[in-house]
Amino acid sequence: MKFEDVQSFLERNHRGVVTTYQADGAAHASIVVCGAYEGHAAFVSVHNKSRKVRNLRRDPRCTVLAVTDNWRSWVSVEGEAKLSDYNNTDPEEIRVLLREVYMACSDSEHSNWEEYDKAMKVQEGTVVLVTPKRVYGQIR
Repeated sequence: MKFEDVQSFLERNHRGVVTTYQADGAAHASIVVCGAYEGHAAFVSVHNKSRKVRNLRRDPRCTVLAVTDNWRSWVSVEGEAKLSDYNNTDPEEIRVLLREVYMACSDSEHSNWEEYDKAMKVQEGTVVLVTPKRVYGQIR
């Protein structure tokens, strides 16, 4: 499969699990709200110091698994993550990127964008974009 084959699935199905790697090589799985953004699997980590973000900063390899509500169809995107946050990205650029990726991982607009912007700044929200290297799954 190619990413283009699963992009519309990721645009409609936002329940997911990201697997990252701990320092000892063990896998670490976290539930995420995910989607597709500009040719990448994407999600926002609302806390910059979360285990998944710490793992990705050390080792960018990860897998994003997205599933349908009934768990009957799924897609996995393996690749390397690029992390963008207020520490490594222009403040206005990250504000816009956080909003855009939020929308890519959601079926609706946020009810209060100003509140969202403030929360992401305080919590040091991080955008994670995964460049696809291997894509597979079962879409029914």
